[in-house]
Amino acid sequence: MKSYGAAAVCAAALLYSSSAAAQRGDCDRACLEGFLDFYVAAVVAHDATLMPLARDVVFTENGQRLPLGDGLWHTATARGSYALKLTDVERGQAVLMGTIRESGEPTVLVARLGVESRRVAEIETLVIRDAEVAARLDEIGAPRRAWSEPVAERLPRAELVRIANMYFSGIERNDGKGDYPLAADCARLENGLVLAGDPTLVSPRAKGRPSGAQVGCLEQFRSGIFFYVTRIRDRRFVLVDPERGVVFAFAFFDNAGGESRFGTLPDGRSVESGPKIPWTWAIAEAFKIERGLIGPVESVLHQMPYGMGSGWSTWQESLSSEPRD
Repeated sequence: MKSYGAAAVCAAALLYSSSAAAQRGDCDRACLEGFLDFYVAAVVAHDATLMPLARDVVFTENGQRLPLGDGLWHTATARGSYALKLTDVERGQAVLMGTIRESGEPTVLVARLGVESRRVAEIETLVIRDAEVAARLDEIGAPRRAWSEPVAERLPRAELVRIANMYFSGIERNDGKGDYPLAADCARLENGLVLAGDPTLVSPRAKGRPSGAQVGCLEQFRSGIFFYVTRIRDRRFVLVDPERGVVFAFAFFDNAGGESRFGTLPDGRSVESGPKIPWTWAIAEAFKIERGLIGPVESVLHQMPYGMGSGWSTWQESLSSEPRD
């Protein structure tokens, strides 16, 4: 436990010395990234008191509201090797998409922190206990440089959300005929595999799909293969970074099963695809948008009970396909 405590102290030092802006009470990019480091150190130390917390902090793990210190807080054993850090300075949001060790096993951790007055007021986590997925991310080691690079021309916050939402709308009941704002060099890393685009654009160590030909993001959308996704709901665009053209969202992909598994593709082929039973994927997804087109896409997802909510939405919001910023 001494080593965990030392890690927390180091993270705290980073947090409180990140910038002059942080010293004034604001929380800039370095400050928010420091909170993410601080959070992981506190989880691994199994000690929530190491964090500066708001009085009424709200904590969820996989859509369930829990007392802070419960869930992964009991079982985390070490930080992982992969950490994509995203920030939204305007609204005090920080997101980690990375890995952690739980009882010694590689585990995926997505953590969203809402920071107010340099205290953590909201903690939303998605813990994906899939050692293979986590191991693939650890093997990649470092996120793409594009995530940390500024864009040449900044787009307004609302425009970035509009473009990112077109990605979800393009998958929902996908017919191959929509408006898909996808760059030619778009590459999608999903659960540690590059399932669209060139794997070398992600990392020299990234792996492509385990079988079948590698296709581009736009080609995939135009093929209509996502027809079986009956609804993408509770689309919460919780982080927007205009400087880097980055948008991050939580959402649920519902697959109704039954007759929705049978479709006709734009090329005329009749196909059967998707889960046979009602099935929901909880997804955390990041988009990089430049010149109005989506380039890098990165997501992690896992199965949840069909129709499950996020714990951060009303029942009506949870069932809606409308985007929320």
